Amino acid sequence: MSIIHEQRLSDSPYVEAVAHGWTMSGGSTIRPAESNWHMVFVKEHGRLHSLIVGPLTTAGVASWGEGAEILWVKFKLGVFMPHLPVRDFLDSEETLPGASKSFWLKSSVWQFPDFENADTFVNRLVHDEILVLDPVVDAASREQLLDIPSRTMRHHFLRATGMTRSRIRQMKRAQQAAALLQQGVPILDTVHEVGYFDQPHLTRALKQFIGHTPLQIVQLGQSG
Repeated sequence: MSIIHEQRLSDSPYVEAVAHGWTMSGGSTIRPAESNWHMVFVKEHGRLHSLIVGPLTTAGVASWGEGAEILWVKFKLGVFMPHLPVRDFLDSEETLPGASKSFWLKSSVWQFPDFENADTFVNRLVHDEILVLDPVVDAASREQLLDIPSRTMRHHFLRATGMTRSRIRQMKRAQQAAALLQQGVPILDTVHEVGYFDQPHLTRALKQFIGHTPLQIVQLGQSG
């Protein structure tokens, strides 16, 4: 295995999960689309660097080198940094300036967090109003009914996630379909359960957002 990692949930209402891993060898893999953005902290060959990794609107290829220690902080939908709009780093990443064991963010120096104190690090960002949570997006992502105009909803989603609510729903529906296929649910049953028009519609969505066809996902599930 070229990457080993551990992951935990977070007590913070701003964080979806925190993961910590090591790359044992270089490699690459097809990775799915991702509606959430991350802060990523990498220690590689004695050097530290921090990244903001934006939402990934389609499936693609992820590559990595050997000998890196990586910390991923995955933020919940609706969490964003007003001074760094999410739309500016869709499908891309931005390296934050820094040196040694610290980096610069919004004119302040920050120490690199670790797997144990990542929540404390996030709490400080919230306290300093670098991170904020859009309550409309937060409620909508939990499928709470909101009586607001569609134009207003669209504005909130574009500001906080860089994407429309419809796009995020498409991505999550593809993830749900892939999970069903991996669990052994037949392809045609998955089509109907998740709400696709037909099998070609399912195939197009999975190739776009997961990077595999339904049959490939079934085969991957069987080999796992």
